[in-house]
Amino acid sequence: MSDKTPFETDMLTLTRFVMEKGRRVKGATGELTQLLNSMLTAIKAISSAVRKAGLAHMFGIAGTVNVTGDEVKKLDVLSNSLVINMLQSSYSTCVLVSEENKEAIVTPKDKRGKYVVCFDPLDGSSNIDCLAPIGTIFAIYKKETDDEPSEKDALQPGRHIVAAGYALYGSATLVALSTGQGVDCFMLDPGLGEFILVDKDVKIKKKGKVYSLNEGYAKYFDPAMTEYLQKKKFPEDGSSPYGARYVGSMVADVHRTLMYGGIFMYPANQKSPKGKLRLLYECNPMAFIIEQAGGMATTGTEAVLDVKPESLHQRVPFILGSPDDVQEYLTCVQKHQKSS
Repeated sequence: MSDKTPFETDMLTLTRFVMEKGRRVKGATGELTQLLNSMLTAIKAISSAVRKAGLAHMFGIAGTVNVTGDEVKKLDVLSNSLVINMLQSSYSTCVLVSEENKEAIVTPKDKRGKYVVCFDPLDGSSNIDCLAPIGTIFAIYKKETDDEPSEKDALQPGRHIVAAGYALYGSATLVALSTGQGVDCFMLDPGLGEFILVDKDVKIKKKGKVYSLNEGYAKYFDPAMTEYLQKKKFPEDGSSPYGARYVGSMVADVHRTLMYGGIFMYPANQKSPKGKLRLLYECNPMAFIIEQAGGMATTGTEAVLDVKPESLHQRVPFILGSPDDVQEYLTCVQKHQKSS
């Protein structure tokens, strides 16, 4: 920062932003504000840990495998504990679902509130050792029944989401957040230790120029996906082909899609007939954000947010992005369904 830059004296921090939004909601109790602020504290702590991981010897394997079969890195374990502890001590949650825990975590009676949170504490953790971007993803729901909290409370379709967001630990730490009134992006100012509003009411482009998926699995793709990719690489109308971008860290790939437009795909294939990404804490929060920004998110057969979850770690095929691009993919799918 040069000496001539005026110091901002009325900055819109994420904490202030959340409080202001909460004040506008009729009958609001402030519980969601409490919850979001606790989530942000966990994200700041994870961001700090991510930046120090190499120095603190937190790389490497913790010696266990999580419920979905990924080897658990030390940073995963730390991030998971941070999020669970911060959320439970916010006095606003009753049930937590984490990628790292097989069962749902029920908040102790004396700390219970009315919200259910599904989260992936450190997404893309296979990228930790090579310093590629990683992230945290979360979705917040309201408990819908008066009975004792259980995993049933988390099995709600994404349409019921109250708020969702993700943190991206890249060249800077960014949070994208939606409480159902559009998407706003905040950047962590390390000097202040606060998230500052940098992008208000983000909208995705109607059509992009980039496709993103792991083409190493092309051998296993279905005919609709193969045809769609062919059209992107060799356009029949003489237009320029699409560029290909794939980080392999879902938060990074989805954030780029949100910022620049295009399409991100993790489809079902012969190896993963139900897809690979998890519905509750990966697909639903991202689908909610993308739809709030004017995009589309589909499994290929229905909108991701309409899927009725059957289990905590359920997987679904996942395609999201600019509406025109996703629609073009769906046209390919429908064409192949008719011919078969």
